[in-house]
Amino acid sequence: MTMPYYDSINLIERLHRQFLDVLKVELERANILDINNVQSMILHNIGTDELTVGELTVRGYYLGSNVSYNVKKMVENGYLAQERSIHDKRSVRVKLSDKGRKLNDAIAKLYKRHEDRLAGAGLPNARLESMNQVLRDLETFWGEQMGTGGLNVASGS
Repeated sequence: MTMPYYDSINLIERLHRQFLDVLKVELERANILDINNVQSMILHNIGTDELTVGELTVRGYYLGSNVSYNVKKMVENGYLAQERSIHDKRSVRVKLSDKGRKLNDAIAKLYKRHEDRLAGAGLPNARLESMNQVLRDLETFWGEQMGTGGLNVASGS
């Protein structure tokens, strides 16, 4: 008996890990060793914006402590510039440095190369759009579940 829902959950997780592996290989091919695959995704998600770590966490759905650590490492390695907010001294905003913009451009070109090859791999835009709608619907469903029910675990006594 197949369980499409459970299969979908596992596939989403596997695909995310596999894409991180693709980024890792691409970084190694380019001999970029001072930033990891997760950090490069965070960097790309910042793009041309200037964000706080909190905003970045919400935007990228990352775990907060991981974002803080990764932002710190990217600042140390020159990919991000940070600036304390004028209005709230507790808040620090980050943006891409010149080095970060250069890597971001390379990542954008990688995504474009992948996009150009997708149709030849049997994944035209129409199929991707359909898949994206299913994933958005699943995201909405999960969001709705956070306010309902809970685990129903029978007591062992």
